[in-house]
Amino acid sequence: MASLIEELIDTLNKETAEYGRLLELSRRKANVIVARDVAALEKITDDEQSVMTAIGNLDAKRAQVTSDIADVINKDVESLKLSVLIDLLGKQPEEQKALSDVHDRLKVTVDSVRQINESNRQLIDQSLEMVEFDINMTRAMRQAPETNNYGRSAVSVGETLGSVSGFDAKQ
Repeated sequence: MASLIEELIDTLNKETAEYGRLLELSRRKANVIVARDVAALEKITDDEQSVMTAIGNLDAKRAQVTSDIADVINKDVESLKLSVLIDLLGKQPEEQKALSDVHDRLKVTVDSVRQINESNRQLIDQSLEMVEFDINMTRAMRQAPETNNYGRSAVSVGETLGSVSGFDAKQ
């Protein structure tokens, strides 16, 4: 059983490291969204996809190791959460502490990723609103009525009302 616990701790450490990479990518993404750098956003999204694949593989491995541990201790795998397993390791303080530490680090990292992703989602929503505003303003300017301005030769120069300047979000 000790080797299964070590394998679980190792897997969770690797998963925490991958979530750390995802956290760093999410932080970089916020700056890229604000700068409206589509090429950099595509690159970060590709990198995130790679990290998510690694996390998925590690999560599958963690589930398998947890299932193996449940078989060894004769517990239902559905009820065997990390917090329950940590409590069950009361007679093995080193493994208990190591598992508790990695569990806490993973939880903090995942919560940080969740918060930054929510912030990024809001930034993207705001950027989309600004793009939609610019499109609507441009359409409105193109549909503005012509004025009856006459030049020196008494011919209508037909300018539209207003100007097509748009809205600068960086001001």
